[in-house]
Amino acid sequence: MALLAFHSGERPTGAQRADHVSGQTARPDPADAVTARELARLLFDQDGERERVHAPWRSLIAQGAFRHQPGLGPEQRAAQSYARLRLVNDTLDDPEALATDPALLTGLHEWAAIVDGGGGLTTVASIHYNLFLGSLLDHDDNAPRDLAEFTSLRRIGTFLCTEVDHGNDAPALETTARLDPETGGFVLHTPHPGAAKFMPNTSTLGGPKSAVVAARLLIDGRDEGVFLFLTPLTDHDGPLPHISITPLPLRPNAPVDHCLTSFDHLPLPRRALLQGAHGRLNPDNTLTSVLGNRRKRFLTSIARVTAGKLCMSAAAIGASRAALAIAVRYGEQRHVSGSRPDRRVPVNTHRTHHSRLLESVATAYAMTVLHRSLTAAWSRHTADDRDDVERLIALTKAWITWQARSITLEARERCGAQGLLPANLLAGFPEYVEGTITAEGDNLLVSTKAAAELLHHPPTAPLADPGPPHLTNPRHLRDLLAHTEHAFHTQAGSALRNGPSRDPQARWNTASTPALHRARTHTLVRAADALLATLARTGHEPTQRLLTELTTLFLLTQLAPHTGTLLADNHITAEDVHQFPATVDALTHSLRPHLTTLTDGFDLPPLYLDSLPLLHSGGSRAEDHRYGLRPTPQ
Repeated sequence: MALLAFHSGERPTGAQRADHVSGQTARPDPADAVTARELARLLFDQDGERERVHAPWRSLIAQGAFRHQPGLGPEQRAAQSYARLRLVNDTLDDPEALATDPALLTGLHEWAAIVDGGGGLTTVASIHYNLFLGSLLDHDDNAPRDLAEFTSLRRIGTFLCTEVDHGNDAPALETTARLDPETGGFVLHTPHPGAAKFMPNTSTLGGPKSAVVAARLLIDGRDEGVFLFLTPLTDHDGPLPHISITPLPLRPNAPVDHCLTSFDHLPLPRRALLQGAHGRLNPDNTLTSVLGNRRKRFLTSIARVTAGKLCMSAAAIGASRAALAIAVRYGEQRHVSGSRPDRRVPVNTHRTHHSRLLESVATAYAMTVLHRSLTAAWSRHTADDRDDVERLIALTKAWITWQARSITLEARERCGAQGLLPANLLAGFPEYVEGTITAEGDNLLVSTKAAAELLHHPPTAPLADPGPPHLTNPRHLRDLLAHTEHAFHTQAGSALRNGPSRDPQARWNTASTPALHRARTHTLVRAADALLATLARTGHEPTQRLLTELTTLFLLTQLAPHTGTLLADNHITAEDVHQFPATVDALTHSLRPHLTTLTDGFDLPPLYLDSLPLLHSGGSRAEDHRYGLRPTPQ
């Protein structure tokens, strides 16, 4: 297979161009600054709203209040999350508009996640604006609610759904809200310790709090399903009567006041019930609902979880981009012994080092543009396509957050011991990403559910014009992914048809592995489509050339595990299989000089990067404060 023409005969021109003979670093090429700006436009200005959606958050997190502060204890770091939440709120003209704007809301998560302690800030912001305030706004109660105390942060909102005994099976939760016929209100109760609400941030830290509580509505002993109830929890002095709150251990790099919360026959007014078409309480205490299914009522009540999946994905993407930008810059500045004793070269010169970073950068680009396309789809979804969009959001959240775990760990490792120091931020990113993997639905569970649903839909169709069947043609590689998806779909269908009869669980067990592979590959095809659409948005030839190579590298690395299937199904030849490693190597060689340009496209604020000690060469006692170190007494 012939490689793209620019793989040979041209001298590399990267923002930090490395000489392939000496390994020395050349001067930055001004042309690469133009390419980096175009890449940033493609990543952040997909809908022409870069200034509205990203610029405010990018500017905010560059401020000194978001820098690493050494010496803080766990509770101080948790309090810092709420102090920063107030800084976020101060930037908003209309907090309600943030809760109802998926692009602006996910943009906040992308940028907030990258600061020191960003896991804590992102968590409390996601809960307050999306799950709490968003749920209040989504329910069309008969009379408007006054939300001023929440939009001003006089009271902070939280969301209580998960219970000790009920996490991923939240529809079976056991907290009850019994309609009291004498008062017309409700009695909120935790029947046993296993029904305690698990993990929400309900302490007095940060100020008084209220919650939206998911509870089973009981009317005359009849279970009407799970609804949401607006419930004050604390004042400045502690929990309100009938409420018990037990703090859980604080996570160092995602500092949030997680707690166990229980209710002991807490009386609530009738107005506490959040109502809508899925359930409305009539004056005669009968319930009217357009949904006869209690499970559907529950899913409608907690519909904000879908936007939450987009938010968790956005936070993981932001952390991934920041980790890679830091690691790449460090790799250009950190010099090690070269091929001769008198020569020192940047660590990025070594293929074993930069190839891992390049593959991660390619994945981060794919993650970003796929997420952009889904955020736009969610903003304009209709009742007809809602299920399809929700399913792809769930699959994408799983893929993105799993990839982010690998990327942030890789970036940390590439920076050695420097990456372990809290002031350099890298050690904190993987821990927070772990939280995104579990939040808003455990990845494996939501992937399994979506994979089962996806089997009722045909696999992705090939492109009408994929172009020549070259391993350097990204359209052809996209179609190879589509063929891989079709193969897994066929395997899963066969397993279902031929599985044990009269045992649905056993039949699904035989089909689940290819079904999950099919679902993941389906997500990758959508990522490929998003990358191809991004390529079509630029007329800047150097950017298009660079992004074409990066897209090709991404697709080849995703296809590599499936070459056996593709060969068996006659979609590639034996020669193609042998060419895969060489093609990846040639792409890596060509992209290496542009590694810094690619991460410059992530558009991190210079003040943010300049605050990181590992990006400053040398070291002395003067650096001790930057690292949060204290001199040892002599």
